Amino acid sequence: MYKIVQTTAGVCSSKGFFADGVSAGLKSENALDIAFIYSDTECEVASVFTTNKMYAAPIKHFRAKGNFKTNFVLINSKNANAMTGKAGFDDIDEILSNCSSMINPIMSSTGVIGVRLPKQKIIDGIKLFDFTKKESSRASRAIMTTDSFSKEIALEVELDDGSSFSIGAMAKGAGMINPAMATMLCFISTDADVHKGEMQEILDEVTKTTFNAISVDGDTSTNDTVLLLSNAKSGAYDKEAFKEALFKVMHFLALEMLRDGEGATKLVTYKVSGAKNDKEAEIVAKTLSDSLLVKTALYGEDPNWGRIASTVGASGVETYEEKLKISFDNHCVYDKGELYFDEEMEKKCAIVMGHKKFTISCDLGVGEGSFKSYGCDLGHEYVNINADYRT
Repeated sequence: MYKIVQTTAGVCSSKGFFADGVSAGLKSENALDIAFIYSDTECEVASVFTTNKMYAAPIKHFRAKGNFKTNFVLINSKNANAMTGKAGFDDIDEILSNCSSMINPIMSSTGVIGVRLPKQKIIDGIKLFDFTKKESSRASRAIMTTDSFSKEIALEVELDDGSSFSIGAMAKGAGMINPAMATMLCFISTDADVHKGEMQEILDEVTKTTFNAISVDGDTSTNDTVLLLSNAKSGAYDKEAFKEALFKVMHFLALEMLRDGEGATKLVTYKVSGAKNDKEAEIVAKTLSDSLLVKTALYGEDPNWGRIASTVGASGVETYEEKLKISFDNHCVYDKGELYFDEEMEKKCAIVMGHKKFTISCDLGVGEGSFKSYGCDLGHEYVNINADYRT
């Protein structure tokens, strides 16, 4: 058995990891805008990237390295270095040449698409780094774009034999969030002594039910990145414990992104059961979390269950009107052709939708498949934020 305990220090919580954020002048008013994560020994790396075919230069640069170990990640906000061609790739080489003391340094970026990196500002900013710093909160703030708050977490896993390992993480993301990751970056450090192949396998599996199960607005970014780095310094590991702790870390950060969805006021769980199989349940759940009509109804606190039923039908999976059941929390509004949405029920469901968090459940009644996705509402503030994003 094992015990999982929440700790502090975020991405710096694991042995041998350091991080900080500084201002390089990419943002106005001396705001923090570049960050680093550094390990005093080399790390195995597992990764998951965007499904967008126009993936950004930092992802191309990472993939060009092949199989490698690293001990350094440089992150900038304000500029995505996406759609910048060979020049964007070469810019990374030039910037990282100023980190020559590091082992196979990695760069990750987030921000506006289609603009070259301000190389000299970033190079000058690197000179401000102090690699003895454990300032995870500053690092997590430096990677923010439209985020209204930083996102970090750390867990310690205590094993029965008295050994322990830690997992710490920071992330950013608030908009352009779709169930194929998001405009999101997530950096996870661990001192667990985990083999790279197993680490990648577990990361892929956990991503499916965390970052790949959330939606703010249905748009998939060019820069989505999850990096998991292990320096194995604890000497401890247990697969089951590692997987559970990693899920807790990534699930927490995924829901924090939804909670911070641009202009969002609701965090909604879509619980789909009774599908033909798990894949069809996943399709329905993600279609619901992605639907603009559903999102706007959530924002208006309108328990318009007809939009839920219509979206289930539009998902394309096997489903039947006479087998479907829809509930808002524990209030059933439709059950296998029977309507329960009278005036009293509407009032009850409206109260549910007034909450910050609630669940919409759909039982398709055709099989054993199930899946949970997570979404938020969409309102006026989302338009305000994104109408002038570049300025």
